Amino acid sequence: MPATASGTRTDIRVYLLVEDLQRQFAAYLGTPTRARGYPPYEGEHALIVEVSPALAIERVIDLALREVPGIQPGILYVERQFGVLEIHSASLSDVRRAGEAILTGTGNKASDQLRPRVLYHDIITDITDQHAVILNRNRQASMILPGQSLLVYEMTPALFAAVAANEAERAAPGLTVVDVQMIGAAGRLYIGGSVADVTTARDRITSVLAAIEGRDH
Repeated sequence: MPATASGTRTDIRVYLLVEDLQRQFAAYLGTPTRARGYPPYEGEHALIVEVSPALAIERVIDLALREVPGIQPGILYVERQFGVLEIHSASLSDVRRAGEAILTGTGNKASDQLRPRVLYHDIITDITDQHAVILNRNRQASMILPGQSLLVYEMTPALFAAVAANEAERAAPGLTVVDVQMIGAAGRLYIGGSVADVTTARDRITSVLAAIEGRDH
């Protein structure tokens, strides 16, 4: 089985295909705090991969770019324990081909990823103006307004917040993506809107996460 130069196996923690990027989530991915490389656009397709050891992500991006030179890397991030890569393209087949090269080159299968685990979710209706102000000071996407309802959702591994945010917006296009925290110990979503929209978003996220196959933590 392929390994790094040190003989250490590269483990796939997350292998996440996000098809048809929605408008707000694509814009969020393109902000300077996220996309240090090439920003994605609405309607493109993304693959997000997390591996350990962290520095193995440099081999992962090399495998993808050599197989599909035209693929666009948006995020390349080496955190304390894990490495994260996001690549995207208007061609779904190119994204899939780059992903297969990553799996083959690291000796993994897509099903080797960790299964997402829901830690917490809640809907807070009719948020106060003070609550909205403090949320907006920390957000990385759009503003939430007083009187809106707030969906908070937490899961692990953190990167599953990406597909959760995209699918929530697809299910309820009228909602507001307030923040997506997709790198770290846990993934967290802050979504604003009407009670109906955030409820639809919550149910869609729960359904999508439950359908993802993988190994137990």
